[in-house]
Amino acid sequence: MTTTDLRYPVGRFAFTSADSKSRADAIATIAALPATLRAAVAGLSDAQLETRYRPEGWTVRQVVHHVPDSHMNAYTRFKLALTEDTPRIKAYNEARWAELPDGRTGPIEPSLSMLDGLHARWTVLLRSMSPEDFDRQLEHPDHGPLSLSRMLALYAWHSRHHVAHITELRRREGW
Repeated sequence: MTTTDLRYPVGRFAFTSADSKSRADAIATIAALPATLRAAVAGLSDAQLETRYRPEGWTVRQVVHHVPDSHMNAYTRFKLALTEDTPRIKAYNEARWAELPDGRTGPIEPSLSMLDGLHARWTVLLRSMSPEDFDRQLEHPDHGPLSLSRMLALYAWHSRHHVAHITELRRREGW
């Protein structure tokens, strides 16, 4: 699904199902993300990496750096929820993280490499989880209790969402 809203090229997140097929599809999306993101940025010049995917949005470079920042937090949140009873997680200011020098001007390869290792580990963890594990919850300070099934669906969507920011920009620009 694509939309004309440049902020949400795959539509807004909507949690619809926690069944085993939905979980398997989400895990496959997360497993594939490192290669999918690499393909999305393949061959882009520094000038193209500095292009905003939408007016007032992040640059492609910032998007690439944001994904491992976000997914490192997600991986940690999964581990906390699997090892503690409804842990209260800490939110972080992703917009401010994106403005730090590593996210604003750093080369993208270290972030792509981080995703390779992170997603390899995360996928092993996700594939080892039982249906009951996906029912475990964490407490988000802004959103309340969230199940790991919902978190899984959210980060699969997040993966598609940010790749589409880049691929849709490439399509619009003819890159």
